[in-house]
Amino acid sequence: MATEVAIFIGIRFLDRPPMIKRSEAMKMYFDKDNGLIDEIIRHLMETAGEIRRPQYVREMIIAALKAGQEDDRSADLKLMNTTLKEMRFTSKVFGPYQHVRKVTVFGSARTQPGDPLYQMAVRFGKMLAENGYMVITGGGDGIMRAANEGAGPGHSFGVNIRLPFEERPNAVIEGNPRSITYKYFFNRKVAFLKEADAVALFPGGFGTLDEAMETLTLLQTGKRNPMPLVLVEDPACSYWSHIIALFEQELLGHGYISPTDLALFERVCSVDEAVAKIQHFYHRYHSLRFVRSQLVIRLTAELNADEIAGLTDQFQDILTPGGGIAPSGALEAERDDADLVHLPRLVVDYNRRDFGRLRALIDAINDL
Repeated sequence: MATEVAIFIGIRFLDRPPMIKRSEAMKMYFDKDNGLIDEIIRHLMETAGEIRRPQYVREMIIAALKAGQEDDRSADLKLMNTTLKEMRFTSKVFGPYQHVRKVTVFGSARTQPGDPLYQMAVRFGKMLAENGYMVITGGGDGIMRAANEGAGPGHSFGVNIRLPFEERPNAVIEGNPRSITYKYFFNRKVAFLKEADAVALFPGGFGTLDEAMETLTLLQTGKRNPMPLVLVEDPACSYWSHIIALFEQELLGHGYISPTDLALFERVCSVDEAVAKIQHFYHRYHSLRFVRSQLVIRLTAELNADEIAGLTDQFQDILTPGGGIAPSGALEAERDDADLVHLPRLVVDYNRRDFGRLRALIDAINDL
């Protein structure tokens, strides 16, 4: 196979004398034809076979070639190389489970089995698995191990990080085909949030707070579609209460956030309440997608005309001038989501400015 490719490349160069010297860099483009380079890439993909999205693979190959031309620092190229390989493996591991809802669970790695919080996390994982969810954790000890333990290996993912003092996944997830170990935190964070249908935050240290802020930032800015974010309290109901007070007094008090941003999360004081909040979020709401300038909200059951009119009145503040909310079937641009075509929709002329209010709209739909 490699010989065939080499022969092909050699023939093409003989058929078409090179226009540049080998020591010069050929300028390449993502959005224009690159002549011989694109011919070689097309033949390479045909030789590899089963390339399902050739337009994206072509651009990745061109990006790699351009990086090789532009950067002779091995550290930068190693980072790009490792990142691509880690993200590819992430997609491979999670791909077969894309139609199963998953909950990412964050919390301290230092929480011990005798701690009431540990037992809460075990029960939380168990209840999620019983309700058809899978659990994603950081693959470490403490709250992470507890949630994996409760859900069981068959309903668990572990996205571990390579650290000097944490080299192995917890005993529940170790050896599991759904266990991934990352070199870079940012790739791991993508897996945590890209694959999640909900996030639960138990008390923890710097890492847990970092994950809390990362999730809130993505929800606040609309870089992550709305999802339940539940802050699970310790038995004394004090941990998240203090942090929420900081949000209200300092962040909101100084105008660093908007009042509606506080709708992006919910504080709960029991595992039953945490699971109920997640379940309720998907009561009538299924998912959403932006199609050009409109927001399409997919539903598990239709809303009647009076209910839609009520939502339109209640949420005028997040609609474009003269816009509205209307029932619809699947739009033409959604035909690639074949498994979702049958779901009823609401087409919303959303102004994309306040994602806390969008979360409130979803809550209102679920309350109907």
